[in-house]
Amino acid sequence: MNKLIQFWGNLRSCFWVMPSLMVAGSAAFAMVLIEADSVGFNRWLNQWPRLFGVGAEGARQMLSTLAGSMMTVMGITFSMTLLALVLASSQYTSRILRNFMRSRMTQFTLGVFAGIFTYCLIVLRTIRGTGGVDEFVPSLAVFFAFLMSLGGVGVLIYFIHHIALSIQASSIIASISQETNASIDRLLPEQLEQEPSEDEGRQPMLESLDERNWYPVPAAESGYIQSVNNAALLSLASSGRTLVRMEHGIGAFVVQNTALVSLALTYPPEQKTIDALNGAYSIGRHRTVEQDPAFGIRQIVDMGIKALSPGVNDTSTAVMCVDYLTSILARLVGRQFPPVYRYEGETLRVVAIVPSFEGLLAEAFDQIRGSAEVNIAILTRMLGALDTLGSLTINPSHLRALDEQLQWIDELANRCIEATHDRARIKRQLSEVRETLQAQSALCAEEENV
Repeated sequence: MNKLIQFWGNLRSCFWVMPSLMVAGSAAFAMVLIEADSVGFNRWLNQWPRLFGVGAEGARQMLSTLAGSMMTVMGITFSMTLLALVLASSQYTSRILRNFMRSRMTQFTLGVFAGIFTYCLIVLRTIRGTGGVDEFVPSLAVFFAFLMSLGGVGVLIYFIHHIALSIQASSIIASISQETNASIDRLLPEQLEQEPSEDEGRQPMLESLDERNWYPVPAAESGYIQSVNNAALLSLASSGRTLVRMEHGIGAFVVQNTALVSLALTYPPEQKTIDALNGAYSIGRHRTVEQDPAFGIRQIVDMGIKALSPGVNDTSTAVMCVDYLTSILARLVGRQFPPVYRYEGETLRVVAIVPSFEGLLAEAFDQIRGSAEVNIAILTRMLGALDTLGSLTINPSHLRALDEQLQWIDELANRCIEATHDRARIKRQLSEVRETLQAQSALCAEEENV
């Protein structure tokens, strides 16, 4: 199943899949209309000569013109797409190129023009004669070629609008944020109550893992871990009566023949077991967001760092990055993350590497904070983000992570900001965020006492 999901994800990011299907559909549609004309349907259409009464020579000229025009427009569309890819890569980050390549509108536009071109060629080759009894003109097919060309003009106009909109920073960041939030909703169930995690409740039951004999299972290929079938890992551990320890989490890069997982066994694992464990992993040449929300955060962080670089110096884009990172973290702060230790009944079967709010918070803010330095707009925006996140949680570990971020911003402000007015502004906002975190900590203590 993992391989099928990986294959489908790769197909979605290919330029050729949808256009190829549309070309095939256009060819089939042309043959259906030609067949309808050949069985005498065009005699009924001749009752409306102003619509369907084109002659053989006129039909050839029109279809030739339409086919040539569609190829010209398709070349323009390819040029605009490649220009958008180059601009996005140089202005923002190359990590977002797959988002452009997965654009359904771009694929659909290329498919429309290629499909109309194919349709016109197929209809053109069926026209014969220049008059008399041997003349055959598929009137219905020629009429639909005219309609499809008008539709292609509309698609071209909308595509220009789409490209102009899609290369704007706000659109790119919002698209990445939306995809990341969808991944969070799919992977992390909502946590309605603040309660101890499963790992904390199980911790006293854990045996010493260091005393076990661990046999590494080598990775079959090199690449980034795109997804893991956790149910398959648990099933394999249960059927083999062993313990599986993940050596790499989702999004990590694994090198071929190095340890992908380790098994607690008294003897080396069989090749069948090694193949089955490798089959539970999907490894590819790049990271994806489907099971890796951290990659969505990484893309926005890269855009923020690029915007703060001296060569770009685009504070507004960096501010937008912080805002959307805040919205993603606000979604994460109320979610139950998967447990590290996974059991079959009371027997430990899998030791997993899973994301955490603390790790994703550091992923989102650490590098942007380091690049901000004396940028007051970014520092104040980050303080506002910490205040927002703090007001949404009473989880002690979350509050500690937010307080650490607060301390690091305080340290950065003391070291880098020289203007008295700016430093006082940062100190005032730091004090407000501390009050929020302290109030949430007090609320957490009250709930624990109840």
